[in-house]
Amino acid sequence: MMELRKPAEITAAAAEAGAAKARLTRRNRCKVMVAAILAGAYISFGATLSLTVGFGFGGIASANPGLQKLMCGLMFPIGLLLVVVLGAELFTGNNAVLVPSMWRGEHGTGAMLANWAMVYAGNFIGAMAFTYFLVYAVGLTASDPWHSAIRGIAEAKVSMSWMTVFLKGIGANWCVCLAVWLALSGKTLLEKALGCWLPVMAFVALGYEHCIANMFYLPLGMMEGADVSVGRAVWCNLIPATLGNIVGGALLVGAVHSYLHLDRRAGD
Repeated sequence: MMELRKPAEITAAAAEAGAAKARLTRRNRCKVMVAAILAGAYISFGATLSLTVGFGFGGIASANPGLQKLMCGLMFPIGLLLVVVLGAELFTGNNAVLVPSMWRGEHGTGAMLANWAMVYAGNFIGAMAFTYFLVYAVGLTASDPWHSAIRGIAEAKVSMSWMTVFLKGIGANWCVCLAVWLALSGKTLLEKALGCWLPVMAFVALGYEHCIANMFYLPLGMMEGADVSVGRAVWCNLIPATLGNIVGGALLVGAVHSYLHLDRRAGD
C-alpha cells in the first residue's frame, strides 16, 4: 500500500479537484450534468441496497434495531465509492470540494454556486430515474417487508421538526465530506473504499439526513403510497436537509480544512 497523503496534501488535492470542477462547469455543462445524473443514480443504488438488506430480516431486525441500523449502514456506502472512483458529480461532496479552490482564489463564489445548482438538479434527475425505472417499476419494494418499510421511512422523514432535519443534515454531510477527504488520502481502490465506507456507514447508522439520498427515499415512499405530499417532502425535509448538508460540508470540512492547511493566496 502507498503512503497516505498528509492532511495539508489532502486539502491541496481537494483544491485541485474543486478548481477542475469549476472549470468544467464553465466550459462543458453537458458533461457536468451527465456526471451529476450518474451520481444521483449511484447514491440511489446504495440506498436501494441499504433498504433491501437492512429491512430484509423481519423479526430479527425488529428485535435488534442496532443490528438493522448497522446492516443499513454497511450497504449504503457503495454509492459514494462509485461517485469517488468513477468521477461523478455529487452535490454534497462538492459542498466541501469547491471551498478549498475558492479559498485559494482559483474561482469565485459564483462558479461554486453554479456548480452546486447544476449538480443538485442532475442528482435529482438521476435519483428519480433510478428510483422509478430500476426500483418501483420492477417491483423491488412492492411486497413486505420493504413496502411497509419505505412508506414508514418516507413518513418519518417529513414528521421531524424543521430544525431537527437541518441539524441531522449537518451531521450527514460532515460525515460524507470527511469520507471524501479520507478517500483523497489514498491512491489504491482499497484505501479509497475504506475512506468512503467508515464515515458514511456511521451517518446512515446514526439516522442523519442526506438530501440526495432523500431524493430516493421520499419519492419511492410516495410511489408506494406513503402519506407524504410533494410540498411536505420539499419543505419538511429536502430544504432543511439541503441547507444542513451545505453547512456540514462547506463549513465543517471545506472551510475548516482550508483554514488549517491552505494559504489564501492563489497558487500557494
